Amino acid sequence: MSVLEMRRVSRTYGQGATEVHALRDIDLEVDAGGMVAVMGPSGSGKSTLLTIAGSLEDPTSGEIRVCGEELTKLSRNAKARLRRRSIGYVFQDFNLLPGLTAAENVALPLELDGVPARRARTAGLQAMEQLGLSDRASHFPDQLSGGERQRVAIARAVAGEHQLLLADEPSGALDSANGEAVMRLIHAACKRGMAAVVVTHDAQLASWADRVVFLRDGRVTDQTAQPAGPESLLGPVQ
Repeated sequence: MSVLEMRRVSRTYGQGATEVHALRDIDLEVDAGGMVAVMGPSGSGKSTLLTIAGSLEDPTSGEIRVCGEELTKLSRNAKARLRRRSIGYVFQDFNLLPGLTAAENVALPLELDGVPARRARTAGLQAMEQLGLSDRASHFPDQLSGGERQRVAIARAVAGEHQLLLADEPSGALDSANGEAVMRLIHAACKRGMAAVVVTHDAQLASWADRVVFLRDGRVTDQTAQPAGPESLLGPVQ
């Protein structure tokens, strides 16, 4: 079943001499259980693709469906509800709430969607444990390192029953060992049925994906299907 469908999606900013085509006629489909890595140079449209796929921004033209819902036909409230229930995000700036502990940040989206507090906390702590964050659960964001904040944001995105994960450079602030732990967690979430779109510049991490999509100047220039797992592009991970 397709979790994300993008059909001839374009996004243009500005007009006339200042016009910029961030995306041009993008077609992308991601099924439940699939992971797609998106690679390309800076300015190629990778982050714009994620924000549009997650209904945070509207396309100039084209059609987007998430979990069967056509985004352009949804009201603002309906989009917010879809994001809360079905989409997990990992942003480059983490977007953690400073007044909440790490565990509270991870559990909050679940509680907002009606999950009982105790069950939400349990799900959050399980995700944090998988990323080696158990001893940071009661720390506030300003008490965490950049890498720890990033892992908290990832735990928040994969906790619960989200159907789509959108991750923008999820390993950007992490060393190689923690970067691999992140991809293992995302891969495990996909095995449970989540669909994932991961923007990365790191071919080693992209090798976890089932498919790699290459963007340049807002266009898909190539797609490479591969057997999922880190051995597929660069050989076994030591």
